[in-house]
Amino acid sequence: MDGMVGNPDLLTSSEQEQIPFEFQELERPEGELHLRFYVSSSQEFALPAMAIREVISVPPDRITTIPNASPLLLGTLNVRGRVIWVADLGQFLGEPTALNTDRAEIPVLAVEDQDMMLGLAVEQIVGMEWLDVEEVQMLSKAPDSMASFLRGEWLLDNTHQCLRLLDQKAILRSARWTA
Repeated sequence: MDGMVGNPDLLTSSEQEQIPFEFQELERPEGELHLRFYVSSSQEFALPAMAIREVISVPPDRITTIPNASPLLLGTLNVRGRVIWVADLGQFLGEPTALNTDRAEIPVLAVEDQDMMLGLAVEQIVGMEWLDVEEVQMLSKAPDSMASFLRGEWLLDNTHQCLRLLDQKAILRSARWTA
């Protein structure tokens, strides 16, 4: 039985023709992994994947409204025993239209920096994409209400649209939450 292990006569022809895994050419993504999403005005934004603790889709009734809280905050959400504040990201960035909460589920991006965690409610998640941060530019004609929360933007292929890169630390530490 021991003589059968490693016996080349026992390999099928297709197994002999396979290239060992360590020699296969793997496609290497360019840049860093980001999550792309829309806010209520259909503006597209991105956050570095490393900045996002988790993505949660929650029914609106799981978000508990808090009286006398900032109008930017939708309420609180219990995530595995941890209570986090959930904000309307579009409203926070100065969007005139509030997030549509009259639907089955709301996508919430839980971002964290040190001991601070905040849920950012968005309109729609586009997906994950590798983006080259070296190509981020500050070309924006972004409104002043948004500019201090941007790290820059990418111009999308041959369109006049841009994908704006948010700075989650600036959002978490903003004085707007106490106003």
